[in-house]
Amino acid sequence: MSRHDEEISFFDSGLDDFQKMIEEYSKTVSEEKALEVIQTGAEEFVQDLLALPKPKSKIHAPGYTHLVSTFAWRKNGSEIEVGWGKHYGPMVERGTKNMSAHAHLAPLFNTNKEKYYKLMIHKLKFD
Repeated sequence: MSRHDEEISFFDSGLDDFQKMIEEYSKTVSEEKALEVIQTGAEEFVQDLLALPKPKSKIHAPGYTHLVSTFAWRKNGSEIEVGWGKHYGPMVERGTKNMSAHAHLAPLFNTNKEKYYKLMIHKLKFD
């Protein structure tokens, strides 16, 4: 299936305008190049996540890694995913019935999304 036959979709409503722009570029850019561009944005996002201050933990067990230190990206088929290295990351981000949310991903992305968009646009146009 060619790139022209596929539709790019995002799962974050904050990306609607960016999605439209990427869809236009996708008509002339290969899937590999599109993933490379998105990967560039994901890498920058993860660097910013890893730079977040780490609240003091009450856990001092050997081998313990703070949740903020586990942010990472990965390529999963034709998708680039950004998330936590611990299974309970989404529960901390969104909260549970027993715990309020302590979001990291959404606020940081919303604060810096223009930076990520510009980085990806630059890579798309000039690499």
